[in-house]
Amino acid sequence: MSRAFLAALFGLLLTLTAAAFDSASLYVPGAAFILLGVGAASWVSLAAHGAGLSRRLDARAVEEEQPLPVHLEVQRGVLPPPGGEVVEPLLEHPLPALGQGARRVRIEVRFARRGRRWLEPTRLQIRDPLGLAERNLYADPAEILVLPRIESPTAVGDRASGGHGVQTDGSALAVQGAELELDSLRPYREGAPASRIHWPTVARSGVMMERRLVADADSRPLVVLDSRRPASEEALDAAVRAAASLTVYLARTGGCSLLLPGDRRPTEVDPELRSWPQQHVRLALIEAADSAPFAGRLERLGAIVWVTAMAAAAPPPGLARAAAGARYLVTPVEIEGRPASFAVAGCTAYRIGARAGRRAAA
Repeated sequence: MSRAFLAALFGLLLTLTAAAFDSASLYVPGAAFILLGVGAASWVSLAAHGAGLSRRLDARAVEEEQPLPVHLEVQRGVLPPPGGEVVEPLLEHPLPALGQGARRVRIEVRFARRGRRWLEPTRLQIRDPLGLAERNLYADPAEILVLPRIESPTAVGDRASGGHGVQTDGSALAVQGAELELDSLRPYREGAPASRIHWPTVARSGVMMERRLVADADSRPLVVLDSRRPASEEALDAAVRAAASLTVYLARTGGCSLLLPGDRRPTEVDPELRSWPQQHVRLALIEAADSAPFAGRLERLGAIVWVTAMAAAAPPPGLARAAAGARYLVTPVEIEGRPASFAVAGCTAYRIGARAGRRAAA
């Protein structure tokens, strides 16, 4: 029961009391309460009639910490509102709803963490100054997908001038895969180019052998995200950002592959990033997993970057057995006694061993 109705009812009771006891002094406050209640309810009702509220988002997906423009429009009803406010869950304080016509407001919001965000409906509250009558109008709710932020990797310490760290200007990590062209030797096939003949083997054994080159996908760097038992939600977010950042960085320098939890084979990401939007969305929704990525898919010659959020960061068996010439463990957890190669998105990369990328058959 609204306060306006109670005020009008109280005024009616005062009027009836004045008539019953022939007390002229009660007629005036009784009529005042009746007019106050009816007037407040009528004004608010007419102000709400024809009024509207809409909320429009410039995009349904946005990266972490990137501004998202939100447009609010308040349409006036038959009468201007006596008072009220626009309550937007994205804002800390409500906006006044007073005005003679349509009112447009543009705000920018930022989200600190990835994932789906359900935005509660915006509410237009119309009420009289005394708070006797109130009407609420709502805009439609919305859902936003917050994508992991992309950051550039940076070299650590003295590796900025060389070594195996990612250079700020180039492709030290990306080139690792390109350097590993030779997969094995096989008997010479009639008609094969002479440039493929492996002359050292011919000179040593007298048998014509040719180089067998690996496929482009097998020689590209591979980024693997391991979301098992993260040290914290923040650590998992950092690992996801690192995996996303490295995928974009390596893809732009020649292409790479990305293996996410649950996948049985990596997804190829070319330099034009044509398959990247779908993978970016998947990364935004990554949750903690119980099982490790399929280590059997790591038998390739391109550089392997294993990104993990585990509290006890250690090279997984799959990474230790990999035949890649360059292997990295990227983690938000500091590993004592192991030199860092590069840093990205709050994580640090550590070079794991070194294994020759060439497998020759005599």
